[in-house]
Amino acid sequence: MSRLSFDRRLFSYVWPYRLILLVVLAQVLLINLCELLKPWPLKIIIDHVLGGTPPDMTLASDWSAEGLLLGACAGLVLIYLLLAGLTLLYNYTSIRVGQRLVNDLRRDLYDHLQRLSLAFHSRRSIGDLLYRVTADTYALQNLTMKMLFPILSAAVFVIGMAVIMFRMDARLTLLALSVCPALFITISRLNERISVAATQARQKEGQVYSVVQGALASMRVIQAFTKEDDEHQRFMTASQDSLAASLRLYTLQTVYSGAVNLVIAVGTALVVWMGAKHVLSGALSIGDLVVFISYLASLYGPINNIVQTNGLIHESKAGVQRVFEILDVERDVKDGHKRLPRREVHGEVLFDNIFFEYLPGRPVLKEVSLHARPGQKIALVGVTGAGKSTLLGLLPRFYDPRAGRVLLDGVDIRQYRLKDLRSAIALVLQPPLVFPLTLRENIAYGRMDASLEEIQQAAQLAQIHDFIVQLPEGYDTMVGEQGATLSEGERQRITIARALLRNAPILILDEPTSSVDGETERLLMAGLERLMAGKTTFIIAHRLSTVRSADIIVVMRDGRILEFGTFGQLLRRDGFFRRLYRTQWQQKERHEPVVS
Repeated sequence: MSRLSFDRRLFSYVWPYRLILLVVLAQVLLINLCELLKPWPLKIIIDHVLGGTPPDMTLASDWSAEGLLLGACAGLVLIYLLLAGLTLLYNYTSIRVGQRLVNDLRRDLYDHLQRLSLAFHSRRSIGDLLYRVTADTYALQNLTMKMLFPILSAAVFVIGMAVIMFRMDARLTLLALSVCPALFITISRLNERISVAATQARQKEGQVYSVVQGALASMRVIQAFTKEDDEHQRFMTASQDSLAASLRLYTLQTVYSGAVNLVIAVGTALVVWMGAKHVLSGALSIGDLVVFISYLASLYGPINNIVQTNGLIHESKAGVQRVFEILDVERDVKDGHKRLPRREVHGEVLFDNIFFEYLPGRPVLKEVSLHARPGQKIALVGVTGAGKSTLLGLLPRFYDPRAGRVLLDGVDIRQYRLKDLRSAIALVLQPPLVFPLTLRENIAYGRMDASLEEIQQAAQLAQIHDFIVQLPEGYDTMVGEQGATLSEGERQRITIARALLRNAPILILDEPTSSVDGETERLLMAGLERLMAGKTTFIIAHRLSTVRSADIIVVMRDGRILEFGTFGQLLRRDGFFRRLYRTQWQQKERHEPVVS
């Protein structure tokens, strides 16, 4: 991303808060005015109280030394009180703006992530994306608070001090500013290295998030295969790499800080040396020198702060750039413009010569064509990896085919609005996914306006109602993270109830009874048959009962359709389905069906 492009995008987030920024600017001006006034009470005390020189101020010309001392001390306290109040107000306002900027950036990033295709998400680490949403977006607040506001404050402060310092002693002021070229050279030499180190540190920390997220999501498998030590070692390797990258960044920032402090120390020493000579020659009073040195510290202070935080600025910039990198990913599944009223969906589906691949050169679907008429029940069978789930994932446009098209009621589904298209489809997917919400909210996830009576009716058809009402809190029972408080079969029946409640004109059922026993399957299928009546239904089937009742059975292998027909037609052929039937189903017809 070019510097101009980055600055424009950053400005686009800042611009809506321009009025608040004007308030911040006013606060900065008042704070800097107080900072400019801070040394003057000391000058009055040194020159006019201790030195005995009459003040040149008209209002204080007849004040006694004690009155001047009291007035100077009171003025000092007043300045510091005012400065404290303004600083508190400034910090509150600037932090508030920063948090709003973070919220805006998170809103855009999260919204964009939800609209990127599953193909994108299958290629990206969840932990890294999580780090970008949480930590990298927060870098925008650091960037504005440590770059925009400090530079604004420093610019106003330096200009004000330079004017006063030039009026006091032009030669000393020029001498004080003579170290600026050395500062800029130091900055330019280390900036690029700090930027690279900051980006690497962010990437390594994102990898730590990925390792932790993956391990926590797979804890059952890790413990079942006693891989705790291996996973611990993998985490420690990622953590050590992250800490090493952070150490490189902090080392560069420390070197940066030390070099800048050395340059500033040289400048201060030169000014003190020359200022002392001016006092001895009578060109400056001691009070003037105290004010000048105080201003000098205040002059170098903003410059030093900007330089000190420059490494942090680059680190924050690296974080914001990582967010913009995701925002720059174009949606490969673009939204259509054609409306699709749910009541007008007939359910005719045509997969027309589909070709699809997740990775270039590794096709998953090859020249697949399939026609489903309204109300038909299509069963897809085949070994694992044949492409069944991928094919059905094209219908709700989780992905778009690389070649070919999918038609719904004669219209390319890419023309439909995604929200309308997906609202016309109910899905039961594998593995069954439930959310850390109540059971009621889980079932009503696709229809949050459903009544409790409708939810209970769907649960009864899904054979989960009796289980729910036995719980102490019934339908208001909270589900653990990833459904940890439920069995696999219970999670599956909840997802079936969710699909039943949605009552969409098109159904996609991915092994809907794979995790239940034979008796529960029989009852479930009775409920599903009621749901499937009059609806176009696609079922990924590993159970004989589902295959027998299908209008059309589609047999897939290696991303292609080998054969299709009714159960009887396929058995009469000497094809792959007949061999599959003999090896997996025939000997089990008198027993409970199991997952192949």
